[in-house]
Amino acid sequence: MAVGPGDRHDGEEGCARTRDTHAGFKPSDTGSPLGIIRLSPEAAVGHAVGEVLGLAAGVAVSPLPIVAIILILATPQGRLNGLLFALGWVLGLAALGAIMLAVGGTGGASTHKHPATWVGALKLALGALLALFGARQWQRRPKDASQARLPKWMAAIDRFTPVKVLGLGLLLSAANLKNAPLTIAAGASISSAGLPVPQQIGTLAIFVAIASLGVLAPLAVYLVMGGRAKSILGNWRDLAAQHNVAVLAVLFFVLGLKLLGDGISILAA
Repeated sequence: MAVGPGDRHDGEEGCARTRDTHAGFKPSDTGSPLGIIRLSPEAAVGHAVGEVLGLAAGVAVSPLPIVAIILILATPQGRLNGLLFALGWVLGLAALGAIMLAVGGTGGASTHKHPATWVGALKLALGALLALFGARQWQRRPKDASQARLPKWMAAIDRFTPVKVLGLGLLLSAANLKNAPLTIAAGASISSAGLPVPQQIGTLAIFVAIASLGVLAPLAVYLVMGGRAKSILGNWRDLAAQHNVAVLAVLFFVLGLKLLGDGISILAA
């Protein structure tokens, strides 16, 4: 039986739809002749998680908060205060991220499954801010890492009450010059992915979990090893203190360039 051009065309379209479905895409409901496709819910979540992974890693590498929790663990109430600091850290990131999800939801962060213009402008501004901070930090880095000095407030950390320790965790996560812009950018990325609210919350939870690894690692070592962790944590503290400025400068600059690129891509689309 002869197969006409129309039949071949229909067969090719069917094969294309099958391939798109297996690849995580679905044909658009708009009926556009251009064959516009949209991500399936599962693929959309994976895309959103991929967008925030690098930002979460940037938050996790936070030398001063790592030094802070190590010093807290060395206090007489180290176990309690360490848990409170970690709780404050997690709550700070989660609260800031949740605020961005709420702002993105009411401000239309996603239009037709594409990030809104203001999301691109926000990422552009945050990227420029981080890049400038990175350049400034690099100029201010000590020539000799052994001459690095910790903030003066850290000398009094053994006298902090549990409430102050909890507040310190909140401040170092949600009000930090590096972590706050990265968390805001992550919240904007999640809210602009066009996900349902439960999936947005789940993606934010993944971001917070990864972003907390740097602070939770010393706490885990302390809880597992007890007194034997003193030398290990001491080495971590010294390394983080000595290279704090240089590490922050590189992270500021690299992540700032990433956000600049993301912002330009959104605005140019």
